[in-house]
Amino acid sequence: MSGTAEIGLGPVGPAVADTPPPAAPEGAVRRRRPLLRPTVLVPAALVGLVLLVAAFPSLFAGLFGHGDPRACDLAHSRQGPTSGHPFGYDIQGCDLYANVVHGARPSVFIGLAVTLGAVTIAVVLGCTAAYFGGVVDGVISRTMDVFFGFPVLVGQIVILNTISTRNALVVAGVLILFVWPYTTRLMRSAALTTVEQGYVKAARGLGAGPWRIITRHVLPNSAGPVAAVVGLMVGGMITLESALTFLGVGLKQPTISWGVQLNTAQSAFRADPHLLLFPSLFLTVTVLAFVLLGDALRDVFDPRQP
Repeated sequence: MSGTAEIGLGPVGPAVADTPPPAAPEGAVRRRRPLLRPTVLVPAALVGLVLLVAAFPSLFAGLFGHGDPRACDLAHSRQGPTSGHPFGYDIQGCDLYANVVHGARPSVFIGLAVTLGAVTIAVVLGCTAAYFGGVVDGVISRTMDVFFGFPVLVGQIVILNTISTRNALVVAGVLILFVWPYTTRLMRSAALTTVEQGYVKAARGLGAGPWRIITRHVLPNSAGPVAAVVGLMVGGMITLESALTFLGVGLKQPTISWGVQLNTAQSAFRADPHLLLFPSLFLTVTVLAFVLLGDALRDVFDPRQP
């Protein structure tokens, strides 16, 4: 009897001891630890630096030379890097370093404004379509289909060409007009899964109103996929604004932005490559920082990641 008991208990004991802890604590740890990894911290620090430069360009522009982007002297036109002017001078004889630093503000502003506007529209329309369904969902979905079938770049160029005053707010508004359907579709897809969950049905059965259910249950449990692509969107919108400005349909002088600098340099970059090199370098690093941060956050919010 004792031998039988030992044989029976032997395999059971180790099996119970080796059983992993409950899934809930593991999930909680997995969602917190990735935020402290270098893949998140490094791009986050770089994005923070970019935001500081965009918010306070004068503090950084004054690190070399006088820091005034509008103090120009045609006698220095197109000169290369010199002492006190590490990036040289642009076509008008302005300090290129000061112009590149000040160019961060409108470019980053447009990227953040477009992302914020598109995500706001996505939250409102996506949750509304998923919760109410039926005719409401049909109208919102068919409206998105209209935008999906329209050439985005062509539409942006046509609209911007018809507007005489193209400042940062106008450009951001035009970009939002063509970007919101993509974020709304993502939000709607996530919200459709959430509204079928038991806790949402229970809230309905208890008499909770649509506003309370959407804000307390649907939105918090559906925002993950959209939050994960925010960084990618900001980088993409900065690139898109620079591309439109480079094509001559975005921001215009006297606005100082990276796109304007690239547009101005396209006729002289062969003889004076520094005119194109430094603005494009800052643009690339900024977009890369936002993209890497967005990619890292997407891994954090993705429950399939180990």
